Amino acid sequence: MRLILLGAPGSGKGTQAQKIQSEFGVCHISTGELIRQNIKDKTKVGVMAESIINKGDLVPDNIVIEMVKNILSDEKVKDNFVLDGFPRTVAQAEALDNITKIDKVILIDTDTQETKERMLKRKICPLCQKTFSDTLVCPNCNVTLIKRDDDNEQTIDERFMVYEKQTKPLVEYYLKNKLLYKVDGNKDIEQVFKDIKCILNEGKV
Repeated sequence: MRLILLGAPGSGKGTQAQKIQSEFGVCHISTGELIRQNIKDKTKVGVMAESIINKGDLVPDNIVIEMVKNILSDEKVKDNFVLDGFPRTVAQAEALDNITKIDKVILIDTDTQETKERMLKRKICPLCQKTFSDTLVCPNCNVTLIKRDDDNEQTIDERFMVYEKQTKPLVEYYLKNKLLYKVDGNKDIEQVFKDIKCILNEGKV
């Protein structure tokens, strides 16, 4: 099972990827976590990424692609993963096509205003980095949740502008390749996951 989750910022990609990992036993690959882990492990690409981030710049495609390529070369991962946060651009998607074959791409389709409000409410665990919106304490780590620095109105608006310009064209890209499936991300978390499971089990929502 080689999957990609697409969706606007705050659409619930990370939450659903974790559920897919738990239900189907696939490896959840979050590019944000992948970058942080490479920096922590001081890999060659991690050191490069850290120096770029410290300058306040975005990690360029070639470094992110190399990180993804490295993790997908692992025998335990290469045919059993869900990608969350990658690809973000058509150029990244084309590079990914040269690395591996994708089975399905699931778009979590959400209402923009509702999603923005959801992002302003959410909090993150400082230890396990999991995101929550309906509690003040992490149920896994038993520590107080904190608000992400980038979950403010200005930054959220900027992230949606980037999504519209760079990431949304991926929808058309994967439609042309007959890999795209869409679920209604405005439903509650469990119903969204139920719809995703239906797709992964070869049914239709």
